[in-house]
Amino acid sequence: MPVYSPQEIEKKWQAHWKTHQTFKAYNHSSKPKYYVLDMFPYPSGAGLHVGHPLGYIASDIVARYQRLQGRNVLHPMGFDSFGLPAEQYAIQTGQHPAVTTEQNIETYIRQLQQLGFSYDWSREVRTSDPQYYKWTQWIFLQLFNSWYNLDTDRAEHIRTLQEKFAASGSAGVRAAGEAEDRHDFSAGQWQLMGEKQKLAAILPYRLAYQQDTYVNWCAGLGTVLSNDEVKDGLSERGGYPVERRLMPQWNLRITAYADRLLQGLNTLDWPDAVKEMQRNWIGKSIGAEVTFPVQGHAGADIKVYTTRVDTIYGATFLVLAPEHELVDTLTAPGQRAAVDEYIAATKRRSERDRMSDVKHVSGVFTGAYAANPVDGAPVPIWLADYVLAGYGTGAVMAVPSGDQRDYLFAQHFDLPIPAISDAQKDLDQQADPTKEGRYINSGIVNGMGYKEATATLIAFLEEKALGKGKVNFRLRDAIFGRQRYWGEPIPVYYKDGTAYGVAEADLPLVLPEIDEYKPTEHGEPPLGRATDWKYRGQHEFELSTMPGWAGSSWYYLRYMDPENADRFVGEEAEKYWGQVDLYMGGAEHATGHLLYSRFWYLFLKDLGLVTGTEPFQKLINQGMILGVSEKILRLGHVLPASTSEAATNETKAILDAPFTKLKFSSMELPLELPTKNVFVSQDISDRFRSTPGVSEGTLTALHVDISQVDSNKLDLNKYSASHPDLKNAVFVCAGGYWQNGSFTKFPFGGSDVFLTASDVEKMSKSKYNVVNPDVLIDKFGADALRLYEMFLGPLEQFKPWNTNGITGVGSFLKKFWRLFHPEDGALAVTDEPATPAELKTLHRVIQKVAHDIDKFSFNTSVSTFMIAVNELTALGTHKRAVLEPLTLLLSPFAPHLAEELWAELGHAPGSISEAAYPEFREEFLVEANVTYPVAINGKVRDQRQFAATATAAEIETAIRESDFLTRFGEGKAVKKVVVVPGRMVNVVV
Repeated sequence: MPVYSPQEIEKKWQAHWKTHQTFKAYNHSSKPKYYVLDMFPYPSGAGLHVGHPLGYIASDIVARYQRLQGRNVLHPMGFDSFGLPAEQYAIQTGQHPAVTTEQNIETYIRQLQQLGFSYDWSREVRTSDPQYYKWTQWIFLQLFNSWYNLDTDRAEHIRTLQEKFAASGSAGVRAAGEAEDRHDFSAGQWQLMGEKQKLAAILPYRLAYQQDTYVNWCAGLGTVLSNDEVKDGLSERGGYPVERRLMPQWNLRITAYADRLLQGLNTLDWPDAVKEMQRNWIGKSIGAEVTFPVQGHAGADIKVYTTRVDTIYGATFLVLAPEHELVDTLTAPGQRAAVDEYIAATKRRSERDRMSDVKHVSGVFTGAYAANPVDGAPVPIWLADYVLAGYGTGAVMAVPSGDQRDYLFAQHFDLPIPAISDAQKDLDQQADPTKEGRYINSGIVNGMGYKEATATLIAFLEEKALGKGKVNFRLRDAIFGRQRYWGEPIPVYYKDGTAYGVAEADLPLVLPEIDEYKPTEHGEPPLGRATDWKYRGQHEFELSTMPGWAGSSWYYLRYMDPENADRFVGEEAEKYWGQVDLYMGGAEHATGHLLYSRFWYLFLKDLGLVTGTEPFQKLINQGMILGVSEKILRLGHVLPASTSEAATNETKAILDAPFTKLKFSSMELPLELPTKNVFVSQDISDRFRSTPGVSEGTLTALHVDISQVDSNKLDLNKYSASHPDLKNAVFVCAGGYWQNGSFTKFPFGGSDVFLTASDVEKMSKSKYNVVNPDVLIDKFGADALRLYEMFLGPLEQFKPWNTNGITGVGSFLKKFWRLFHPEDGALAVTDEPATPAELKTLHRVIQKVAHDIDKFSFNTSVSTFMIAVNELTALGTHKRAVLEPLTLLLSPFAPHLAEELWAELGHAPGSISEAAYPEFREEFLVEANVTYPVAINGKVRDQRQFAATATAAEIETAIRESDFLTRFGEGKAVKKVVVVPGRMVNVVV
């Protein structure tokens, strides 16, 4: 095969790897282990585009490099195959989600294999496989049957809690969670309780528990959505309205691990930005919990958490979340209508929108007052949607002089803003949160500084039983239930209204068949449609399923031992592979998947089921490959802004009227444009002008398929053929217009080319800027695509895609091939010894590639290969001593080409992964001679070569004995000769 044919070579070696299981990892090896992991994909129907493989290529380079370094490498792949998209498709088509999911996975596997990734496919996992989610359910049951003991600072089986209750009741039990959700009882009372009462008493201690929780409820999708799935009050998928609703939900007590999750970040080799996002999400703060009694409502106390209890005398109002449990109780009759209206409006906004919207101030007065616990002053109680029921206590002590959001609220509603420190400035313009100065208008802490005032107030509140010092976390327990079909069934059944865990022997609890994949007519989740679906034929199952992150929180462990039927991962396998050495994935998972995975791992650690301290030791976030979108400009009418009847009639008249007298620069266009579907070439958009007194025009950008554009030139035939609704559309160019396939020239001349506008955006099917890797592989080969994606720039950065650039990488691979096959002829590798110049080039590559891979700087490695091949081509190199190690160096980047050449060099087929990384020898980089500039009194007059090992004395002697002084010294006496080793010589005369 003298001619380089990437498609033929790549298919050959992909088949070989598959047949021989070349990359199969073993759980027992004398080699040191290395576990490199990709965040596994959700298999969407669209398949991969060129942006998806970026991280996979990088991790594969590392995996192949580590094999060359003599390590036993585990590099697995699987699929996060439960999810809402498949379920929505099932609702629309009636096809079971398992069918479409299977089809999508087959597409992904085909695409991943043709890119030459060295995955151990024998370890593939799918979260929707019952033999996988059996163990997801099993882990849930361990959470359900555990509590968090604050005395031992770890999770324990619920039986240890029962033992404490039997010995001394609830007294002295220190458990993670809110004490308000539990009730006190003695050991005797515990013994007298029935089974149902005991389970009810235990429930608030469990790490998996049920509770009425505010959720994002989407009626259009019939399910609860996470905050990430809601945008501007609408579901990201489908655009359905979403409202906040109080619903019974399963929760996981991740808050028990808040401090450990925070401290563990210090041990991880992760990007600082990701660790900081997790720190902010966990949000540890030290402050005080304060009780404000509500006036006229005995027993109705409002608890607030504040990190600035020192400012309590400046609290001029309280703000409650509209969902706060006391709102109905304390709302005055005269405010009822306004409060109800405000609550209804709040339900239509997502938590994220409420938190991020700092521009608009809204709220409503409840008509009730609380008493400030330090001086008894009445404090009005307001509702505002910037306070969330699930954060802290759902109530805020508003101090407008010290908090800008409170300040804006107070200004808007004309509430007082008293100063509380003599150091506060410009309170007529903004809040000042300073901790400097001395307190004023502050009762018992007047004249004190920050630390003294804080300690004094906490002591006072604790003495009066109206508050206490407290460490708080922003992190909330994780809502675990989803009202969907396509997810893991929660292994819980109900007997007399009480939740019980399914027996482990009865796992997996498999999804039942149902007739439709939408909620029942009574509003139950889709699983409510299952017939005769009861635990052991008697008890109703939980109808919610697990969220998508359940299966992805532990999949890295199953890869270690995927065939184990008796354990979620075998003890020996887990002990051998330990932590993931390198985890590659997107930064968008920082506060979701990565946080939940760490939580589950710490829990399993408490149970003695894993041996490490954290799941992922090193994390790399690859950047995004951005697509280059192409857009055309559509001409439309400018409509009246008013909604009056007259304006409505005017709007109709405008929409029905053609564009009659639009001007192009100073010349009126000699055509009457239709009402709709007029498009304007990008190069003339700024020369369009509307004529006063006639219909005005505005230009709107629309995406077009990049396959219909070449160098910003739109193929009008392709575009029109793909849009039959644009049959009579007009495409205006600089020199005329296209309509129905023919071009009419303007009298003033100009181009007939219709140009698009380019824009760099996220690569997305909706933007028609997706590049299919299949097309590029068919044309250039997978090795070229792999190299090109690495060559685009630093791994962590965002990079725009340009298909034209891949041709340069393709040319490089052909040049590499021709080092072995000159002029595409027969193999011409010789056994001649390498020259110093050739060895210098080779060892520079050995050193640079090892350094670059260790630093994940793959783009500079590709540049190094290109420079080396150019140098070796110029030297006419065809020597085994150079080309064999160079093939090894290239193999992680272009594995198919490397395997082919390795076999041609006489090695066993497919054995390149078992070879050793070439040894770097620094002596080959040392120059034999050094050229010195030689100067007289600082002015360079000549250049002389000396051996690299020559001493300063030897160089000085040689200069004095040479003809240099005769030629340039002008007969002057030499005062001294200064030699800077390796740099220069200066003769002072």
